[in-house]
Amino acid sequence: MTIDNLTTDHLYRLITSSRHCIALTGAGVSTLSGIRDFRGKHGLYMEPDTEFPPERMFDIEWFEKDPSLFYRNIGPLVYTVHEKKPSVVHTVLAELERRGFLKAVITQNIDMLHQKAGSRRVIELHGSPRIHYCLRCPGIRVGYEEAAAIVKAGGMPHCPQCGRVLKPTITFFGEPLPLDARREAETEAQDADLLLVLGTSLTVYPAADIPHTTLRCGGKLVIVNETPTPLDENAVFRGGDLGEVFGNLLL
Repeated sequence: MTIDNLTTDHLYRLITSSRHCIALTGAGVSTLSGIRDFRGKHGLYMEPDTEFPPERMFDIEWFEKDPSLFYRNIGPLVYTVHEKKPSVVHTVLAELERRGFLKAVITQNIDMLHQKAGSRRVIELHGSPRIHYCLRCPGIRVGYEEAAAIVKAGGMPHCPQCGRVLKPTITFFGEPLPLDARREAETEAQDADLLLVLGTSLTVYPAADIPHTTLRCGGKLVIVNETPTPLDENAVFRGGDLGEVFGNLLL
C-alpha cells in the first residue's frame, strides 16, 4: 500500500477512536535502529552456515552444551543494544501510550528499546537480557550492564558459586515463554478492539497466535511489515514501510 496523508490519517483515526488499542512488535521495528533482524530479507537466519546454523545460537540444548555459541556469535548483537537509539516506531508508540491511545506493547524483541523510548506497559514475550542467572544455583543474578561489559571484553559471565556460564533471561528455542508474559499478552489480545502488528512476519509461534485471538474476539488488525504475512487479507490497514507510516502518523 502506498502511504499518503489520507491513508495515514485513516490509521490515526483508527487508533484514536479505538477503545483498547495494543501493539505487537517484531524485529522489523528495531531494524530502523540499526539492529539486524533474524528472518527478514537480509536477516541472520538467511545466512547459510553448515557448521553452526544460526538457530543453534538461541537453542537451550546447545547453550547448555556450549554457551560460547551464543556469547561469541550473538553477543556482539545482544550486548550492544544499549548503544542504539529507539526508532521512530518506538517513540511514536510511547507517545501514543502517553496520550492514552495505546494500552500495551507486546514485543517479540529482546532489545529493551520500547522501555528506552518511554513505553511503560511492555510485555516481553521472549524475555530480555536484563538479567542473567545460573541454571544450577538459585538466587544468582547479574544485570545487563555488568554482563555486557564482560562479553564486550571477550569473556562470558560466570556464576560466582559453581563457575557455570550464566544465561540471560531470553527465551531460547526449547524453552516455554514466560508464563506471566504469555497470560498478560493473551488477556490484552482478547480485550483489544484494534491490534497493531508491526515489523513481524507472524511466523513464530506462539506469538503469531496473538492476532488470531484478537480476530476471534471481534477486534481489528492493522499490519505494517516489509514482507507479506499470513493475515494480510484480514487487516483493515496494510502498509509495508514502518518508517514512512510512523514518521507521518503524528504530524
